[in-house]
Amino acid sequence: MTELQDAWADLLRRRPAFRDSLTIYGEILDAWARWSPPRPLALPLDRARWRGAWERGEPLVEHAAATLRPSDVEDLLGAAMESLARAQPTLGASLQRLAEAWDRGAVAPAALLPARGRVGSGAVEQASGLAADVVAFLAGASLRPALEAMFAPAREHLDEAAWSLGVCPFCGGPPAFADVIEDGRRRLACHLCGGAWLFAKLRCPFCGVEGAEHQVRLTPEEAREEGYLVAACRSCRAYMKEVDRRARWNAGPALIEDWGTPHFDLVAHRQGYWRPTPSIVQLG
Repeated sequence: MTELQDAWADLLRRRPAFRDSLTIYGEILDAWARWSPPRPLALPLDRARWRGAWERGEPLVEHAAATLRPSDVEDLLGAAMESLARAQPTLGASLQRLAEAWDRGAVAPAALLPARGRVGSGAVEQASGLAADVVAFLAGASLRPALEAMFAPAREHLDEAAWSLGVCPFCGGPPAFADVIEDGRRRLACHLCGGAWLFAKLRCPFCGVEGAEHQVRLTPEEAREEGYLVAACRSCRAYMKEVDRRARWNAGPALIEDWGTPHFDLVAHRQGYWRPTPSIVQLG
């Protein structure tokens, strides 16, 4: 069992009421555990190039767009589509169109990668009729193992002061979760590639507005858990969930804590907030 699978099993033991409704996440983790790269995917070591890109405010996603082949992620995408079809049967016809477009080469991995202000190029939506939030969900469910392997050599070379943007410095994806770490600083997590980076506590990573007056911290009674909250922006209405690891020292990885708190997503959604990396409960 992988670390993420073990953490997921632990979370379901703590929140057994979610076991049936979140089956798809266990299936995705199982598919990730079965996957092995068909060829070496790691970035060639080039510290100067990476640092130069970060200084210019550019993530490293161009390498992924130029390098990823359909065979690198085909098994992952196929498994994600099958799981999503079981969880949301009404998407079956659109997912079949995506499968056909993939098979004839009309859609490639680059179409699922982050672009400015969105996840994906728009080609998947055009080929399949799937909504943008479904495409973003599929991207997160299918790309992570490959992108994690690709960007692994670059992780340790990201200087804390070198990146202050609200997108992942590695794949360019939007943040999907936030941690308040032991020293009180805020760390954002990217679910598309597993990247993480420090970010200003009073700035919205989605629209860039800064100041406490623009930030909302939701801790609704119906979803109250110590250390957990919804961090939202009054200006752009975007949100993500956050855990304070000083209060929740035993919290799991960011991905697992995000997937395992759908009740917070429902509360945020009912209050008119949105997120660029949707939860499965928001696709229903």
